[in-house]
Amino acid sequence: MTLKVEGDPAYGSVSGAPFTDVEGSESVPLLTPGPPPPPPAHRRVWKPLSREELERCAGGTQWRRFRRRLVLCFWICWMLLLGAAVLIVIKSPRATTRVLHWWQRDLIYRLQPMLFLDAERQQDSRINRVCERLPYLKSVGAGAVILEGLFGNRSSSTNLTEIDQTLGTLPQVTQLITESRKAGVRVILDLCELDLFEQKSNNDTAVWSGASESIQYSLRYWLYHGVSGFGICDTDAAFSAKTLMEWKVLMQEFSSQDDERILMVRQTGNTLPVLNVSSITGSLVELVTKSLIPQSHHLLTAAEVAEAIEVSLQSPQRDWPSWTVGGGVPMELNRAILLLIMTLPGTPIIKYGEELSPAQGVNRLNQPLALFHSLSQSRAREEALHFGRFTFLSFNTSLSPSPGLNATDTPLLAYLRSWGCVHFLVLFNLGPEPHTMDPDWAPSLPEGGVFVSSTGLDRFGPVSLNTIRMQPHEAIVIKLFESDRSS
Repeated sequence: MTLKVEGDPAYGSVSGAPFTDVEGSESVPLLTPGPPPPPPAHRRVWKPLSREELERCAGGTQWRRFRRRLVLCFWICWMLLLGAAVLIVIKSPRATTRVLHWWQRDLIYRLQPMLFLDAERQQDSRINRVCERLPYLKSVGAGAVILEGLFGNRSSSTNLTEIDQTLGTLPQVTQLITESRKAGVRVILDLCELDLFEQKSNNDTAVWSGASESIQYSLRYWLYHGVSGFGICDTDAAFSAKTLMEWKVLMQEFSSQDDERILMVRQTGNTLPVLNVSSITGSLVELVTKSLIPQSHHLLTAAEVAEAIEVSLQSPQRDWPSWTVGGGVPMELNRAILLLIMTLPGTPIIKYGEELSPAQGVNRLNQPLALFHSLSQSRAREEALHFGRFTFLSFNTSLSPSPGLNATDTPLLAYLRSWGCVHFLVLFNLGPEPHTMDPDWAPSLPEGGVFVSSTGLDRFGPVSLNTIRMQPHEAIVIKLFESDRSS
């Protein structure tokens, strides 16, 4: 049957024969789509560039100009960063490593050969027994040894090649010097309290001149055999500008850049006697040794020891001092005094036996030499402990009953060793009572640090300064954290 549709002839009708369905029984009108509408004029269709188009654009003038500007901007920024880094390095404070002489770098050991008495080895001289101790001296870090009492107390000491026969012979001493230099331990001869210039020659110029020539001959003999220096006292007749200048010329004759010969003076009083030449503090004498504890006929109390130490620490010192313990101290303070000697600026001079300081209590770390080895290694490793700046920290006890410590007759002692950005705090409680640190005693210091050493060798790891509780007769060393410094 034929389907007839009335209406708009352009809609649903086509000219020509009508289409039939699949069975051919019926005609179906078709819709004829028109052309797609064009896109709006303001709208651009994005299409990715092909490889050929991209290569053509990359070689264009605008792209080359952009790349040149980008590279120029990169190099300008890089040069600015480099200049800023160089400026920071130049302006930032830094500590240059000092070039030290051997007498500034090494630990000096005082030794009396007379102490080496062995009933089972009476046929062996004491000098030979000192020679046998050279490996031990090297193991404890001694770079030089002062031989004391080598010449005895003879009425005439102008001939310094005559040694005390109870100690050994002259060839044995020269052999000791040779073996010591092979072991890396220098030898210094102690001439302190020897009457080198006899009293009767004081008013006789000829006799004085003859004694001086004899002494210089003896000194030349020892220098030729390798002696590294001589020590005298400031009360000796040899401690004069004329004598020291003569000896200094002799020292320079045998000195070299790597093997300097030195003169040492032991200060017996509170101050060093003033000579007529200003160079005594510079070139005539390399080391002036001062005692921390004054000599006394009785054993000092802890309060007296603390007071003597405080006076010594606040006294003006030479550019490079050297320290020895001096007077007697109570046994319970031996370890604290050892820590003090090893952390002060200058050269520590240890007397035979002072490095042996067993601690109280049972602790496998508290061997007699454990503390000494710990301090010696820290001093050799840390520049701040070796030659850093020294700052005495005062506990102000006049403002309130306990601004920095509890009430006590024995004050706490503290000082700071600094080199560059590295700071070490050294604290001492020499009294018999424990003390807890007041948080306000040193507000400018960092709040935290890490334990380096202590007299009990029982403090380890990080620590806050506000929580430190000092035990009786204790001394500790703390490395401060610079990042926490508030001023």
